[in-house]
Amino acid sequence: MQNKVVTPAEAAALIKDGDVVTTSGFVGIGVPDALLAAVETRFEETSTPRDLTLFFAAGQGDGNDRGLNRLGHEGLLKRVIGGHWGLIPKVAKLAVEGKIEGWNLPQGCISQLYRDIAAGKPGMLSKVGLDTFVDPRLDGGRVNEQSTDDLVELMQIGGEDYLFYHAVKPTVALLRGTTADEDGNITMEREALVLDNLAQAMAVQNSGGVVIVQVERIARAGTLPARDVVIPGILVDAVVVSPPELHPQTYGTPFSQAFTNRIRPPASEIAPMSLTPRKVIARRCAFELPVNGVVNLGIGMPEGVAAVAAEEGLLQHVTLTAEPGVIGGQPASGLDFGAAVNTDAIVPQNNQFDFYDGGGLDMACLGLAQADGVGNVNVSRFGPRLAGAGGFINISQNANALVFAGTFTAKGFDIRIEDGALQIRQEGASRKFLKQVEQITFSGARAARLGQPVLYVTERCVFELQAGGLILTEIAPGVDLEKDILAHMEVAPKIEELREMDPRIFREEEMNLRVDLLHLDLPERIALNPEQGHLFLNFEKYRVRSREDIDIVRKAVTAVCAPHGQKVEVLVNYDDFRIDEDLVGDWAEMVQALTDQYYTTVTRYAGSAFMRMKLAEAFPDARTHIFESSDQARRYQGK
Repeated sequence: MQNKVVTPAEAAALIKDGDVVTTSGFVGIGVPDALLAAVETRFEETSTPRDLTLFFAAGQGDGNDRGLNRLGHEGLLKRVIGGHWGLIPKVAKLAVEGKIEGWNLPQGCISQLYRDIAAGKPGMLSKVGLDTFVDPRLDGGRVNEQSTDDLVELMQIGGEDYLFYHAVKPTVALLRGTTADEDGNITMEREALVLDNLAQAMAVQNSGGVVIVQVERIARAGTLPARDVVIPGILVDAVVVSPPELHPQTYGTPFSQAFTNRIRPPASEIAPMSLTPRKVIARRCAFELPVNGVVNLGIGMPEGVAAVAAEEGLLQHVTLTAEPGVIGGQPASGLDFGAAVNTDAIVPQNNQFDFYDGGGLDMACLGLAQADGVGNVNVSRFGPRLAGAGGFINISQNANALVFAGTFTAKGFDIRIEDGALQIRQEGASRKFLKQVEQITFSGARAARLGQPVLYVTERCVFELQAGGLILTEIAPGVDLEKDILAHMEVAPKIEELREMDPRIFREEEMNLRVDLLHLDLPERIALNPEQGHLFLNFEKYRVRSREDIDIVRKAVTAVCAPHGQKVEVLVNYDDFRIDEDLVGDWAEMVQALTDQYYTTVTRYAGSAFMRMKLAEAFPDARTHIFESSDQARRYQGK
């Protein structure tokens, strides 16, 4: 095709019955709506093309009529293989009713498959999806009984289980960029994301198919800067210039320079959240943010963590990411989700999932729709409603620490936050903590077996995953354990020791979370009385989450004790002290080194019997004494 610029109708006519169509987009970003609308119009007018296979990674739609919803016609589609279905209810309805074949595979695996298809490989090996509904020992990702093909195969390599995702050869790509020159070279300077456009174009061209790209404008051949070209013209067969109404930057914003990351908006434009249950949950999740770490925030409830981090001045101390390729800055929410402002980089979606799958995330915060007693989570299927997993499986399975965020119940609850406490005026009609989830999108048993730290954060309580299942660890002020929590759970959790959620979470003013996460108050926690030779260490409500945190304490104590020149008696307050389980040995080793160099005796106290037991295990030294209260400890030390 010498003249690559065609009308939408001419582009739609290039699609034949039975083609395998792949499309770009993430929610409402990068979705080729002009091309999808042309395909829909052609089908409505001529009943062709028919029996298409739709192959896509991220959800592309607004939950109504845009995006892939335009293809939701019986006869137009025969099979659909996709990562997220929640935003395309018209297509999902066809699958749930058994009118098409359907598979729900992890978004990241589909994204990575595009590259393997381009390279002529038969498929992709991954551990992503093991022990979830994607595992062929469960559902194999099938949406209905009509879907009989095995798209996912269980394999063993070196004695370990893997999933083999079979390649799907696409024959048509419907993609999107900003500018095309007359040779079909495509730039994306006004797009919020680059997604998988290049990999998809290569996969289709190397499969002998047709690549069609929707753009805003045409430039003379040879005038586009080569470094700005995302899809080379050699991969492009046809270009369609879209009307503006079918080419918004996102479904929430027609166009923003901030989303191109060519300008940085003033900080004042990032508005704080009002104090609602949503903010309470986001605030509690924010306590888990790893300083200098890399974090993924999922769609929905976790989006609020970005707003809280901005309000608390933490964005410069943590790198937030989103799965379509956002690194750094503040991710947007709602129908802008996937875009971000003030980013450090925008990378292809498949590369982002490479990073995630390889363990690059220090923490992920994802939505919580259903959970059960063993810690399984479902976000993908609820009776006749097909939401799909999206990137949830890739992210949840491979993050070094994981926080699920969601309200404790759903549908019609009325919760007020007054005087620093939670008031539940009306309970939600739908329970979330069940005897068994409807579908396993996250395997609690697998996470516990592998030692992955997992929290389940709601507005009224917090659970922690351990080998035996869920343990209730925190409760909100104003909440009754029996009436407001246990009465609404189908399986009672274990309760070893219950503490109150931080009261700052339930107050209007900022929490000053920077002090906690950056340990800015540590010098105030260390007091030396040089005349008496007494050192007081106040670790009340102190949180240790990394070896770096341990080193900060070591340096701070050394800075006080070394100039004194003599060994000291030590009194340590461990009330509500928290340390990650895998760091206890490192903490004990650090303390022992300080003891050998600077301490004579060490007297510790903690109101928690559980903490006293842990301290006794960590510090068996004869010079260690552990008491229940400050008074007991001081009386002993005064002998």
